[in-house]
Amino acid sequence: MVTEAQIREALRSVLDPEIGRPIEDLGMLEGIEIEGELVHVRLLLTVAGCPLQDRIAGDVKAALATLGVERVEVNMAPMSEQQRADLVAKLRGGAAPTAQQRTFFTSGGPTVIAVASGKGGVGKSSVTVNLAAALAADGYRVGLLDADIWGFSVPRMMGITGQPVDVDDMILPLEAHGVKVISMGFFVPAGTPVIWRGPMLHKAIEQFLGDVYWGDLDVLLVDLPPGTGDVAISLASFLPGASMLIVTTPQDAAREVAERAGKMAEKTNLRPIGVIENMSWFLCPCCGERTSIFGDGGGGKAAETLGVPLLGQVPLVPALREGGDEGTPIVVSEPDSPAGRALREAARKVAETVRSTAG
Repeated sequence: MVTEAQIREALRSVLDPEIGRPIEDLGMLEGIEIEGELVHVRLLLTVAGCPLQDRIAGDVKAALATLGVERVEVNMAPMSEQQRADLVAKLRGGAAPTAQQRTFFTSGGPTVIAVASGKGGVGKSSVTVNLAAALAADGYRVGLLDADIWGFSVPRMMGITGQPVDVDDMILPLEAHGVKVISMGFFVPAGTPVIWRGPMLHKAIEQFLGDVYWGDLDVLLVDLPPGTGDVAISLASFLPGASMLIVTTPQDAAREVAERAGKMAEKTNLRPIGVIENMSWFLCPCCGERTSIFGDGGGGKAAETLGVPLLGQVPLVPALREGGDEGTPIVVSEPDSPAGRALREAARKVAETVRSTAG
């Protein structure tokens, strides 16, 4: 006959599917009763009608099956308001957020890298989602914040649909390809424009940083909107000392504007760490010949001007665009293609730069 201690130990393997921590650590395991060969398990759900309750119940039964327990009854009830408040405070390190809080990740936590471009259309979001997926594939714990409030595209490029769960004003990010993701695209109906001005944008970024449960991350990538507007300035105020990665094409017109974005970073306490040149050349699918559609050398010149390394040159290939439309980054679907290799190597250089800077 199994004991309660054995059952509790076995249930350590059962994680909340959204928070990713043992149910006992989260206060979800309310009680255990043993009646002969029948084991009753009482669980508390973070939200009433949790859509993943069947999965949790199945995980409980599977865990107890390893002890030879075949008869398991799982009873579930929602947490009280106080229990949810205690859970949120625990996940936030025991401190509730205050209205005066204006900086994040200043005392440890993930390395934050804002990915910026001077102008739109250079493939900044494509580069960002591929870097995130590549870092996750290399074993890093990665988060991706889509800060392009008006022109969000990360949900589609990562193949994510649905709406995040809210637990007492704490938002649980969605996940794809091993990356935790938050975006305005999860909260507005398809096709609906976001028509906001500075203060509302500022508040949205603050909520994405402070009200989202990111968990234990190594790297948080932030996909900025193009240019040097309100969102970039707000982000710099929330994340003093964060790093910035610049994306450009070889074209001089794009390079000059990208350099301005890099210089803006220096003036707002963000630290430029490198440049990635996208659309460096077109590879003919028939003969493999390179054609420099947007010119040559723009990424290298921008890197030299900003005093940072050129971390990668990504060729222009149809599969990169197709992966973005289909929700599968090319580093996942075709990791050994020319663009896939270039982006994976750029991700490794970003990781090395982060480690070097942190050290």
